[in-house]
Amino acid sequence: MSITTRRIIPAIAIAGTMMLVATGCVAGENAAATDTKPTAGTTEWSADTLSIDFATYNPLSLVIRDQGILEDILGDDVTVEWVQSAGSNKANELLRSGSVDVGSTAGSAALLARANGSPIQVIDIFSQPEWAAIVVGPDSDITSIEDLKGASVAATKGTDPYFFLLQALEEGGLSLSDVEVQNLQHADGRAALDGGSVDAWAGLDPIMAAAEAESGDKLIYRNVDFNTYGFLNATEDFITNHPDLAQAVVDAYEQAREWALENPDKTAALLAEVAGIDIGVATTVIEERSNLDVSGIPGDDQIAVLEKIAPVLVESGDVQGGKESVDKALSSIVNDTFAKKAVDGE
Repeated sequence: MSITTRRIIPAIAIAGTMMLVATGCVAGENAAATDTKPTAGTTEWSADTLSIDFATYNPLSLVIRDQGILEDILGDDVTVEWVQSAGSNKANELLRSGSVDVGSTAGSAALLARANGSPIQVIDIFSQPEWAAIVVGPDSDITSIEDLKGASVAATKGTDPYFFLLQALEEGGLSLSDVEVQNLQHADGRAALDGGSVDAWAGLDPIMAAAEAESGDKLIYRNVDFNTYGFLNATEDFITNHPDLAQAVVDAYEQAREWALENPDKTAALLAEVAGIDIGVATTVIEERSNLDVSGIPGDDQIAVLEKIAPVLVESGDVQGGKESVDKALSSIVNDTFAKKAVDGE
């Protein structure tokens, strides 16, 4: 499906326009050849089941699931199994275990997973969000990153808010050793902050926006450049053995993107319903902190952002092979084949 880019949802500008400098970091490198959607009566789908995640941090997944877009594309011959991801770390666990064929994560989380040996590639970009920030309670004396020294901070390791925290600490002249990180899932991080068991929280929308509206929590540090894109990832086994289904998924995402851009109010209403949040909060997330009007084709812009986060990953000690593993992951994480076909008709 070919769509014309229109900017009807306010865009969040993310730095990431610099060209690739590392040899081999070329969009689509190692991309698998794909087949188009089977023609009725001539070809069968390559599998009878497709497992895919949906997440409140991925609005397009909510649209696809709600409208049955994938089911319409695949017909009665393929059963679509929907699994909810509570965060990028959970989506990566589902992908690694084979519980889903396709899962949605932040770009930083996808890079971390691939650098640590998870055989995934990004096949579509679902958003360019500002979904992470540093949050404190309404009565907190913490007003800056520098004030976090000696504080306890809730963060979900392996997700964009965690990597946001690492970058924020560096920006404030601090390191991970200057704070006590409590590794909690996103919703639990908010609960810990509201309950007073942590001093701050590396938050994620839409939970973070709800915390602002419902608890009066404050965002003391925002930096859109520290947020990475929304990556739709697939396992290499799925890409290689089921390229027809991978194409169907990306086609569905591009169809959902077009609808969401034309219906931001309905998209917000759907988010409010699934996430169990107020419509005003959902509207803030969709219209102010989510840019869905980006090209679905992964490539230079995403790699440029990941190149900025790469040293942070290496220094964090979370990558088993260090810089070599991160560089290898950077050079092979992108597979633009399906998105090019969906967006440009190539």
